[in-house]
Amino acid sequence: MAEPILSVSDVNKTFGGVKALTEVSFELMPGDILGVIGPNGSGKTTLVNAISGFVKADSGQVIYKGKDIVGMPPHKIADQGLTRTFQVMRPYFSLPAYKNLIVPMFSRRARRTGGWRGGGRMGSRDTVAVDILEEIGFERESYVPYKMASSLPTGYLKRLELARCLALRPEIIICDEVFSGLSMSEMASMVPLMEKLQMEGITLIMVEHRLRELFRLANRVIVLNFGAKIAEGTPDEVMDNKEVKEAYFGSEEVYSYV
Repeated sequence: MAEPILSVSDVNKTFGGVKALTEVSFELMPGDILGVIGPNGSGKTTLVNAISGFVKADSGQVIYKGKDIVGMPPHKIADQGLTRTFQVMRPYFSLPAYKNLIVPMFSRRARRTGGWRGGGRMGSRDTVAVDILEEIGFERESYVPYKMASSLPTGYLKRLELARCLALRPEIIICDEVFSGLSMSEMASMVPLMEKLQMEGITLIMVEHRLRELFRLANRVIVLNFGAKIAEGTPDEVMDNKEVKEAYFGSEEVYSYV
C-alpha cells in the first residue's frame, strides 16, 4: 500500500490558555481530496496554520514525505511542495494578475523541479503565467489575465490564489474556503477545476463551510469541534454521526447539505 504523503499526529496548540487544537491526528494519502469541516471556532484555521507553518504546534508531529515539518517556516514548507490558499485573498494588488505568478516562478522549487507544472513547457515566464491562468478559468481573449489584481472580483481572486500555488508545482494544496463568497455559477465551475487538479496528481485538503460542494469532491472528511477531531470517514458517514449532528445542530451548513 502507498505511504501517507502527510501524517498529522497528536497535534496540540494553545493560545493564552485556550486550547485551539487537542490531540488532532489524521493521515493524507497521495491523490486524496480530504475535507476538513466543523462549526466556527472549531480549530480548522489553526490546524491549517499548524500544517503550513504559520503557527507552531505546541506538541505533536506533522510528517510530510517522511520529514517532521513542525517549526519549519512557511516559505520552506512551500519549497518542499506543500502550499496553501488563504480565505482572505493575498495577491499583489498593485500588479496585473499574471505578474502575481512570476514571483513563485523564480522560487527555488520552481527552478529545481524544472520550471512549471506540466514540465517541458516552453516560452517566457509571462507566457507560462497566462497559460496557467487560462487553465484555471481566466479568459485569455478578454484580457482578464492582464487586469490589475485590485480590479478582479472575488471569483477570479480565488482562482488567482490557486494559480499562485500551481506556479510552485506543488504536491499538496491546502484550500482554505475556496467556495466562500462565490456565486452558485462560480461554485459550479470551481468543482470540475478541483477534480482536474486531483487528476493531475495534486493532493488536496479542503477546509470548507459549503458542504454540498465539498461532498461532491471529498473522498474522506474529518470533523473538528472545540479543537478536537470528533469524526472521520466518508461524507455520508460523518453526517450520520451523532456527535457531528449535535455540533452542527441548527446550523446553516447542515441545512445547505441536506
